[in-house]
Amino acid sequence: MVEEIKNSIYNCNVVHLPKIHNRAGNITALENTCNVPFEVKRVYYLYDIPGGEARGGHAHKELQQFIISVSGAFDVLLDDGLNKKIVHLDRPYIGLHVVPGIWRELLNFSSGAVCLVLASHKYNEKDYIREYAKFLNFKKNVNCSSTF
Repeated sequence: MVEEIKNSIYNCNVVHLPKIHNRAGNITALENTCNVPFEVKRVYYLYDIPGGEARGGHAHKELQQFIISVSGAFDVLLDDGLNKKIVHLDRPYIGLHVVPGIWRELLNFSSGAVCLVLASHKYNEKDYIREYAKFLNFKKNVNCSSTF
């Protein structure tokens, strides 16, 4: 677990998913450990978020996420305690793999956006870090304890 929490934003990757085009419309299939880099244990989606609003604002100790904008657009702010980057998601065939130990915020939702999240674990409140100061302290303690 310590190695996972030492992850940085550079361990989070944008994944281009297969898109099968047909004149009647497109389809993208998601498969565990194939184009989704873990076994999915939970699926949820965010919708009816007022334009410009934000969600997220937490980190996970063990859980991985695969985030897709199935409709509309939004930004994902990734923060490892030292570095930050923003990933813009606006295509249903592009996913963002977020590894454990990364603070994430979902920002700038367009009106009508739908955010699909695939998770590597079932819901567990103990896996969440919901306060940024506690996240920074957690990262600091993990990085210090792993150097001995």
